[in-house]
Amino acid sequence: MDYQNRVGHKTGSGGPASAQDLAAHNRDRLRRLALETFDLGKDPYLQKNHLGQLECRLCLTVHASDGSYLSHTQGRKHQMNLARRAAKEDRNSFNMPLPKPAGMPRTSTVKIGRPGYRITKMRDPDTNQYALLFEIEYPDIEGKPRYRLMSAFEQRMERPPDPAFQFLLFAAQPYETIAFKVPNLEVDDTPGKLYVHWDETLKLYVLQIQFRAARTAKPLPALPHRPSVYQGVGPKFA
Repeated sequence: MDYQNRVGHKTGSGGPASAQDLAAHNRDRLRRLALETFDLGKDPYLQKNHLGQLECRLCLTVHASDGSYLSHTQGRKHQMNLARRAAKEDRNSFNMPLPKPAGMPRTSTVKIGRPGYRITKMRDPDTNQYALLFEIEYPDIEGKPRYRLMSAFEQRMERPPDPAFQFLLFAAQPYETIAFKVPNLEVDDTPGKLYVHWDETLKLYVLQIQFRAARTAKPLPALPHRPSVYQGVGPKFA
């Protein structure tokens, strides 16, 4: 700002600056300081239109100069929009599934074949329930075997699926998973009916299951026939 060459003042004497001049000088000084600390080229929301004006893509505002845009970025509207955008990105990142760690190869176990097994059919003498005893041998097992029941509609080996049967699966690494076709009856899981045991010494997995008795449909009792008196509809003649 030129404080010397002013109208109505001698050269070199200096003159008082008006409030408008001081405000313009302060704005220019603040703009230079902001440009030194803030790089407009790295602002993702700054865009220059075909008229040479600066636009804020976040707030959809237009500014004539970089100083006006810098003042806008420090304002309440721009800061609130930044907070809303950050909250939205946090919600989206929380709902998205976590990415799989890169550089970790997928481990694959080489199968060594099917295990040996024995199946015994039994019947409970007290309840007359049908039972099956499975003995699976895993001499080279890694860990502990597991079992589960699978519906006929889940498997893809037999088409069309037979709803009268279900499959009992046994799985253990590094052996292949084996399955047995059993009746599609409800397994009795009351204490003493379902027996599961894993023998670490013999490497023998024992499972005994008992099926509940199949429900039989009982016919509904017939409605009683009560004698009734016929009453005709219409006028009665004496």
